[in-house]
Amino acid sequence: MQEPTGRGSKRLPKASMQAQVAGELRQMIIGGELPPRSSLSEMALSETFGVSRTPIREALKQLQTEGLVEIRPRVGTFVAVPSHRDVAELFQMKELLEGAAARLLALRGRVAETDRLESVMAEADEATRAGDAERYGKVVHEFHELIVMGADNGKLVAHYRTLMNQLAYARLVRTALAQPGRLSESDHEHHQVLDLILAKDGNGAERMMREHVRRSHQALLAAWDAEEDTSPE
Repeated sequence: MQEPTGRGSKRLPKASMQAQVAGELRQMIIGGELPPRSSLSEMALSETFGVSRTPIREALKQLQTEGLVEIRPRVGTFVAVPSHRDVAELFQMKELLEGAAARLLALRGRVAETDRLESVMAEADEATRAGDAERYGKVVHEFHELIVMGADNGKLVAHYRTLMNQLAYARLVRTALAQPGRLSESDHEHHQVLDLILAKDGNGAERMMREHVRRSHQALLAAWDAEEDTSPE
């Protein structure tokens, strides 16, 4: 099992140590630096961040509440491995939130977020033509963020942030985009969503965004099935 190494000592201010440690670990998990099943030693983390074990322990409890960490008494603490049911439920919520966000943004008309969305899609098209799934994944992360922010609804944004943390979505996107043809399909779906938003078609934008999220989930499941078929007995 992997432990966080090679990051050097991180001396944090005494104030909000727990929050800062939790934030660092959250990003390491979401970004894939700490993959599922990685062991999280309180002692090692204490040395890494240059703090006592108390804020480390509290940060790990917080991340357990968020669904990112699993604490097994008398065994250890590990990066959580979400079940297929967990991911399915989270994608259902993602579909609802992003669908609503697309609708709300469409109803707002031309705003700063829609202008940026057009630029982002030009970057996504370049990544698609180059077959660069890594770059594409980063670009479309901004696409989804812009739509949620453009909804101009603070409650929706807050729930979305929590959801994306629980999904560790960056890791899942890389897996889904590895499916043959998914990169170009995803790019086309994003264009359809943006066209409907620019046309101020709230119902259509919500419907297309929800369809896109469902297709992303299906691509992820197909990738998982392929991994299981090729894994050694």
